[in-house]
Amino acid sequence: MSIMKKIHLLLLSTVLCITSCSDLLDQEPLDSISDAAVWSDPVLIDSYLDQCYADMVFGWETPLGTNGAGAPGFYGWFGMTEMLTISDEATPGWFAGPKSHWIGPQGGVIEYWAYPNIRAINVFLEQLEPMDLDPVYKAHRLAEARYLRAHAYFNLVKRYGGVPLITKAQQLDDPEGELYPSRNKEAEIYDFIISELDAINEDLIGSESGRATKWAALALKSRAAMYAGSIATWGTVKINGLVGISAGSANQYWQASYDASKEIIKTGGFTLYNATPGDKTANFRNLFLDEGNSEVIFSEQFDGLSGKGHSLDMWNIPKSRHVWASGQHTAVMLEMAESFDYLDGSPGIIDRTKIASGYKWTVDELFGNKDPRFNASIYHQGTPWANGGALDYHKIIITPSGWINTGAYKGIIAVAAGASARTPFGMLKYLDEAERAFVHERNHSDTDYIVFRLGEVLLNYAEAAIELGKDGDALWAINELRTRAGMPTYLAVGRDIVRKERKVELALEGNRYWDLRRWRTAATVLSKAYSGLQFVLDGDSYTEGAYDVNTAKYQLIVIPNIEGIPGPYFDEKHYYLPIGLGRIGQNPNLVENPGYQ
Repeated sequence: MSIMKKIHLLLLSTVLCITSCSDLLDQEPLDSISDAAVWSDPVLIDSYLDQCYADMVFGWETPLGTNGAGAPGFYGWFGMTEMLTISDEATPGWFAGPKSHWIGPQGGVIEYWAYPNIRAINVFLEQLEPMDLDPVYKAHRLAEARYLRAHAYFNLVKRYGGVPLITKAQQLDDPEGELYPSRNKEAEIYDFIISELDAINEDLIGSESGRATKWAALALKSRAAMYAGSIATWGTVKINGLVGISAGSANQYWQASYDASKEIIKTGGFTLYNATPGDKTANFRNLFLDEGNSEVIFSEQFDGLSGKGHSLDMWNIPKSRHVWASGQHTAVMLEMAESFDYLDGSPGIIDRTKIASGYKWTVDELFGNKDPRFNASIYHQGTPWANGGALDYHKIIITPSGWINTGAYKGIIAVAAGASARTPFGMLKYLDEAERAFVHERNHSDTDYIVFRLGEVLLNYAEAAIELGKDGDALWAINELRTRAGMPTYLAVGRDIVRKERKVELALEGNRYWDLRRWRTAATVLSKAYSGLQFVLDGDSYTEGAYDVNTAKYQLIVIPNIEGIPGPYFDEKHYYLPIGLGRIGQNPNLVENPGYQ
């Protein structure tokens, strides 16, 4: 049962309980519930904490099913795709891509100033702590709240660097220094997160879906310590440590990430999803549809219209299957598609010499022998789709009389239904066309979002191992994932291989953008022009009445600079979001980040 559904049921049960009292004269006012009643009643305590969960940001860093985190108007519709289309994975399919990654003096689409949620959690902690309740129950709920607060601070620190560390519920009559706090150093925020996760670890008992557990805390520690290690290794300390972490601290963070990852791997009881080992593509795809499977450590749960829904399917369904004929907002770029190698381990780049020569491919030649994770993560020309057959993106037909882009040839129109898509590649990961062959509206989707899974923890472990000089441990972890995927194993690994494996294993899950930022490679990688691809149908490769997308042949045209000219750029200052004039105007003790003054 989802968190939102629980809230509704709990509130309903509370009302029923109140109205069932036989002596109306003894009732408390029905329009309010006293603090004492709330904090002494486990039902109401859980209801309050459930609301804290519901207000959290977990999936793709923006609230799914809402207008996004700080993104007003039209752009805010696509909150769940923004982490994908501002990376080097994809470009927005409905409008021009961002030229400066949507980061300006007042912030950007990935804004998330988490203090309202942090205050609600601080209230919970302060009110619950003195109550006389079952000690195991109380310790568990306090630990959950501290986990949520740590997660909120992680979302803050990776955006802004050091932020004010507030661990009590502020009141209007508090001293001015508490009402207008200064920023803590970036290292202090990471240290707080890690110390909180260590402190609550043993109190997070149980394994209820959608709630924080010991393993979720370890997974967050694995990720957060890895980020801190990255900043210490490749970042620069500025404004007295409000941003950046001393290089001398790097190994302690890498070790913390390594240790947390290792504990999950060795004792967590999680296993890589392998329900259909004979079909590697179906297996990897079903990992994201088979909710609560053996690999999932922590997920954000959704019920669709019955409770809490999101719109990922609405925005990412293929254009030819979209209710407005406008889907495929996450238009995956050619270079991302080519990041998936071939089954023999050779690079997955389409031969440009063959393209220039006019060579004609079948879909199977192009994609049939790719890493199975490619066909499980990205739909493309020839991908089978329910209620309408294979997807088709051809835009031109070669006929004996020449190339045509209007009309039809042998009964096939020159421009296929999907040809208006920004690229002929879309996000398949998390989409289930069997359930939603034609997506009708926003907030209908109920597929859970996996916040942490064992696959990521293995990659965190491998990265920390490489940075600590434990190459053998990294090799083992990477080969575990390669074996599950059906790809040849490596004999040796280094930093580049670990990063490449992270790119393809976690493709379109919301990690790539943050990886590029913490590695300090975003200014290079995200300032490049990326490409699309066009399929030109060979009219001689099919007979009238027997056209088959997968057996027909196509010439290819690479479309350069798919995001337009001038291309996108990521400036050095974009490694941190600005605090913003509005926040500084409200709190003059906040110092702006470098480059935004």
